[in-house]
Amino acid sequence: MELKEKVQEKYGQAALRVKTGGSSCCGSAPSSGGCIDPITSNLYDSSQTSAIPEDAVLASLGCGNPTALAQLNAGETVLDLGSGGGIDVLLSARRVGPAGKAYGLDMTDEMLALARENQRKAGVENVEFLKGEIENIPLPDNSVDVVISNCVINLSGDKDRVLRETFRVLKPGGRFAVSDVVVRGDVPMEVRRSMELWVGCIAGALRDYDYVAKLAKAGFDSIDIEPTRVYSIEDARQFLAGEGMDVDAIAPQVEGKFMSAFIRAVKPAVKPASKECCGPACCS
Repeated sequence: MELKEKVQEKYGQAALRVKTGGSSCCGSAPSSGGCIDPITSNLYDSSQTSAIPEDAVLASLGCGNPTALAQLNAGETVLDLGSGGGIDVLLSARRVGPAGKAYGLDMTDEMLALARENQRKAGVENVEFLKGEIENIPLPDNSVDVVISNCVINLSGDKDRVLRETFRVLKPGGRFAVSDVVVRGDVPMEVRRSMELWVGCIAGALRDYDYVAKLAKAGFDSIDIEPTRVYSIEDARQFLAGEGMDVDAIAPQVEGKFMSAFIRAVKPAVKPASKECCGPACCS
């Protein structure tokens, strides 16, 4: 099964579990199947969750809270890549106000259905959920002020394309403001694979300097990575032991190297054309 199909299946199942009264895998409460709580717990405070349908909170599979850290202004247009049950879209819509707009983009029918139901329950009108892939964003060039995402870009098999598409849809001066799983330094591949399964259930986390390089290659500047939650070996002990790994032996290779981070970047503003005439040859 291709990575994209695995992600789609996993998120579809998570949405169905929420609809039947459970929580998503790696969601707000510990669940079976090897998903351990420290990644996704306590990301949203009560002032945020009290205004959002419970199913939107339960369906959250993120590792951060981009809406708390991103600068969002009244009247702006926001796009959430991999919007899931809609929690970050609904929170963003309230912050940009009636004159603004919040789009959610997801490729999973079950999550889109859940998100639209959560929108109806929340009574938020300045929201639109779109079906599509983050590698092919169904919006025009220069149409969005801010792109947010909550631990979804790490799941893409073509992160360069995601970042190019994000750059394309952002207006000049637009902001990239996402939460994602990032690796700091080098980790042996066997250990990395096991940790990634824990950190994101299915994950393809970039090293921090690779993330910076890919953003720069896409055209972004003012790039910054801010750690928001660094995972310790104790957080992952139960899962790794269940994978048959000697946790104490690999601890020095893992400790402090996997983290959730808030990643900021800016699409450069277009420079205004010079009003000075350089002579007949170039002004004709």
